[in-house]
Amino acid sequence: MKIVKYCAIGLFAFVCFSCNNSGQADSTQAAKDSNATRMDSTGVAKDSSNGPSSSVPSSVSKSDGEFVVNTANAGMTEIQAGQIAEQKGMSKEVKDYGAMMVKDHTAAAAKLKTIASSKNLTLPSAVSPEMQKNLDDLNQKTGKDFDKAYIDMMVSDHKKVISSFEDEAKNGSDADIRGFADSTLHILRHHLDEAQKCQKMMK
Repeated sequence: MKIVKYCAIGLFAFVCFSCNNSGQADSTQAAKDSNATRMDSTGVAKDSSNGPSSSVPSSVSKSDGEFVVNTANAGMTEIQAGQIAEQKGMSKEVKDYGAMMVKDHTAAAAKLKTIASSKNLTLPSAVSPEMQKNLDDLNQKTGKDFDKAYIDMMVSDHKKVISSFEDEAKNGSDADIRGFADSTLHILRHHLDEAQKCQKMMK
């Protein structure tokens, strides 16, 4: 009986642990799902019958909503990676780059949060499982290996983000979200240029 009891307790603890991890890991997807519930079958935002506090402007398309969530996810990742670089970076250039990431992406995140709030769009509260794995892997590295891995990550990430921002700036449905993408592009391109300069110095 004691064995059965302990097994039951262990199973309960495992289920609770899994549920808690799942809840945290699904933050980004949950934000996308929350926003998608307020879109009709054509991917266009629809007004909620619950009143203005929960309505989404019809100017916001499904792709706009996904852009906002993906950008928030990427921004949180850049901030956390930058904080790690400030602490673990071996070279001054890497530490300074990390500080720039924290400063610039924190400012961009504040602007995005204001826009998302005005559109009643849900933002993720934690990075996606994929991004968290990248951060965990990065945090395991030290010395020159860390510096190289961090800068390589920044080059790769910013190339992807710039492509996404260019597409939103050109094709976004909502003027405010489209304007945010357009006005932020020059900062992201500067980040990529600086990361590539660091990359060349390491070769």
